[in-house]
Amino acid sequence: MDSEVRARFHKVWSPDLVARVRGDLDRRIGRPCPFPIAETPLFLPADLRERFASAAEDIVAQLSRPAFIAAHEASIPPQYAMGGRKDLPHVAQIDFAVARDADGRLVPRLVELQGFPSLYAFQIMLTDVWATHLSGLPGLPERWGLFFHGRRRHEAMALLRDTIVGTHDPEEVILLDLAPDEQKTFPDFAATQRWFGVDAVCPSDLKRDGDRIYRVKDGKTIRVRRFYHRIIIDEMERKAFPMPFKLNERLDVEWVPHPEWWWIWSKRSMLDLEHEAVPKTTLVSELDETPADLSNYVLKPLWSFAGGGVNVDPTPEDVAAIPADQRSGWVLQEKIRYADAFQTPDGNGVKAEVRMMFVRRDRDTKMQLLMNLVRLSRGKMIGVNFNRDLPWTGASVGMWPAEGP
Repeated sequence: MDSEVRARFHKVWSPDLVARVRGDLDRRIGRPCPFPIAETPLFLPADLRERFASAAEDIVAQLSRPAFIAAHEASIPPQYAMGGRKDLPHVAQIDFAVARDADGRLVPRLVELQGFPSLYAFQIMLTDVWATHLSGLPGLPERWGLFFHGRRRHEAMALLRDTIVGTHDPEEVILLDLAPDEQKTFPDFAATQRWFGVDAVCPSDLKRDGDRIYRVKDGKTIRVRRFYHRIIIDEMERKAFPMPFKLNERLDVEWVPHPEWWWIWSKRSMLDLEHEAVPKTTLVSELDETPADLSNYVLKPLWSFAGGGVNVDPTPEDVAAIPADQRSGWVLQEKIRYADAFQTPDGNGVKAEVRMMFVRRDRDTKMQLLMNLVRLSRGKMIGVNFNRDLPWTGASVGMWPAEGP
């Protein structure tokens, strides 16, 4: 990573700095953050940013081809086939491991992807907090960047607002999730409301009249015209959550993103991508025989979220135990060898995943790379649900010295 900035950061780092950052973040959220915040940002130098951006944009270009999309429409289960989908989703995430190539360079390796929202507003808030507490420290920049392709903060905020809200009054737009106050992603919901005026609302609080949806706020009935859709499908199914509508019904509501993208742009898409950053991925149902070198593979369910069900050390028995009628829902993926993205002051290596976050406004004909999200780890699994007992792990963000506001 950016070794010069990293060295300067370590000179001024202290537990008190981390406590101030976490305390400030909790204050802005309005409650304690429910997932661990890492002790550091990830400092991304220009060459690595370009390498990751180029790979992500190449992959999104493949995903966006009409023939690719048409080929993956078969992934949509009949009970979720709604129709009315636009040509591209409003959001997409491309998750890369930080690895090394044969020449020792840090390079991206695709872990997974999804046509579904991520923590857009929260990542901006987290960057703001780090920038507030790092600016002015000896040897560190006054200004910090998060947004790709030279976008200023106000430009990025306007682009994100237009993606989420469209042309509507924010009161007519809701962030739709199951029991949102109980979700670990609530910090993003709080930031979304703070900046864009979009409230997080549970489906159980909605009222339906034919194909129209309403909500009640402060005693006033408001027509809902746009869903910022954050419902995790497997959570909804697992909890048998009561819904006022099915996800295959055509409602007089705009979806951001349309629910069908959950299935079309997913881990299954990796089977048909061609790029040096994409590891070999095979459906378990299409295996002629189980590979003898399973230590070089990871076993993953196609439709889980946040690392659920991932087996990083599968055995032949694990593969054989998947029932025949479920084998098309699992993949064996070539194991990615994570590099140490940086070392802590006491010499421990830290691994990283960088999520490249895309958006598309209603009027746009292509996805735009906007920003990033980072997860730091020192164990076998990456993500805020893991490594909770280890310092220098958790949620983070890729930042770099920047000019201008």
